[in-house]
Order: sequence, then structure tokens, then C-alpha cells
Amino acid sequence: MLPKPIIIPLRFCAPLLLAMLSCLYGRTAAAQTSNVRTEYAQVLRVEPVYQTLRAYATEQKCDESVDSSTANDNCHPVRVEREFQRPVAYDVEYIHRGVKYRSRLPVDPGKRLRVKVSVTPDLPPGEKR
Repeated sequence: MLPKPIIIPLRFCAPLLLAMLSCLYGRTAAAQTSNVRTEYAQVLRVEPVYQTLRAYATEQKCDESVDSSTANDNCHPVRVEREFQRPVAYDVEYIHRGVKYRSRLPVDPGKRLRVKVSVTPDLPPGEKR
């Protein structure tokens, strides 16, 4: 009787295959990110982006009456709507090396914004040496 084959899902094989190929070609993940550095940009403007939330509640509304003994008879439930606003993001305008940029960020960055800078060659498509 033949042994039952072991089936390994593709999602586990792909990372292993990529790691093996990078070793064969002498490239590691660290070598690919060596042209990335961190710098700081000056923040020019931060504008919060708000989300409006609506909440509904039922409250008792009582009509004013002269006789305090009938005050409870003049009460009825009323639906009340309330709106709340909360910041969900921030539109940030910043300048880095003389060029203005805009980004939507999840937090207020303050006066300085850390940015990643990388340089990659821009070769025309299909050009080979």
C-alpha cells in the first residue's frame, strides 16, 4: 500500500518559495530596503475630518400645569435626536525638500511629520542591457 501524500496549502508554499528564490539570487529583504531612509517634513496645516453620529433617545416631556397634582397626567414620551461629531482622520499639508504634499492620516502629526524617502530607477518599459 502506498503512503498517503501530504498536501500543503499554497499559502504556506509561496513565502517559502520566495525565500528560496531570494537566497538563490543573493538578494535578501534587507538589501531591497537599503535605499529607504527616514526624514522629517514640516507640517503646514492640519484639518480634522469629522464623522457625524446621530443618537436617538426617548424622554418624558411634561406640559406645565398650574396644579401640581395633575403634572404626571400631562407627561408623554418624546423622541429626541442628538448629534455628535468626532474626528476620524486628519488632512495634513506638509512640505518636504521644497515640495508640498497632502495626506490623510489617522492621527494629528504635530509640527513635524516623519516621512520615508526612497529612490528607484525609472527605466522605460522593455529596456534591457
